[in-house]
Amino acid sequence: MYRQGDVLIVPVAQEAVPPHIADAQGEPRDARGRLVLAFGEVTGHAHAVPGPGRLMREPGPSGSQVLHLPEGGRVVHEEHAAIPLPRGWYRVLRQREYLPGSVRVVAD
Repeated sequence: MYRQGDVLIVPVAQEAVPPHIADAQGEPRDARGRLVLAFGEVTGHAHAVPGPGRLMREPGPSGSQVLHLPEGGRVVHEEHAAIPLPRGWYRVLRQREYLPGSVRVVAD
């Protein structure tokens, strides 16, 4: 497992990736050519992968993200050290916080 701020990146065995996710085209890259895992709502910074790979979102309003890095890569952020990731599949989760009566994604 890897953590960068409020983003948790969990390795997933290729066999455990559903076919509809493995075959999906993936999310578009941002204007800087990065796969953005999470934007910082307060700072405007981003947890992102600048190199090759695909980022897919599972259906639904709270669907998690699945990241495929066929050559490995790294996660970068303006306020954190870069995290190298070996090639493979990953589930990307945002930290959530409990508030009485609800749960929400942590704002960065």
